Amino acid sequence: MSAPLADSALDQLFRTARTFNGFTAQPVDDATIHDLYELLKWGPTSVNCQPGRYVFVRSAEARQRLAPALAPGNLEKTLAAPVTVIVAHDSRFQELLPTQFHAFDAKALFDGNTALAQETMFRNGTLQGAYLMLAARALGLGCGPMSGFDATKVNAEFFPDGRYRANFLCNLGYGDPAKVHPRGPRLGFEAVAKIL
Repeated sequence: MSAPLADSALDQLFRTARTFNGFTAQPVDDATIHDLYELLKWGPTSVNCQPGRYVFVRSAEARQRLAPALAPGNLEKTLAAPVTVIVAHDSRFQELLPTQFHAFDAKALFDGNTALAQETMFRNGTLQGAYLMLAARALGLGCGPMSGFDATKVNAEFFPDGRYRANFLCNLGYGDPAKVHPRGPRLGFEAVAKIL
């Protein structure tokens, strides 16, 4: 049985972690991006489907390709972020199931059921996006997730063959504490949960 994490780790992942709107000038190097993926990939998905796909937009050229899809309120902070991840999902994720899931033929569940495949893709791809943010925080990075962008434009620019579909964007870098909004309250347990 695993022991609970120390309070300092829980603080870094959740309690004192913030959504950053600005970052320091420290770059995010390739090794850190690879380390980030090596952590997030272990997060569970149903039938180990792993539909999440990630484009780490870092170069000036790639940023300019992303810029036309950004909502005006997200443009400046995204262009200034060290990295922006396009968190997407693979609409044909089941093609990889024979090598990723061996308990039974899970691919057959999705091949003839488009609705189930899309629901599974979206749900599990979103989970993997959350794992990405937790992995980033675990590595000392700050996150700025956002949905203020035109997914149709992102898909046309970055995924023109239509296989991958953008879900949300997340700016990554070493967060600048001076560039956060005041922390909003969180709903209490009684407002959102019950124990039966």
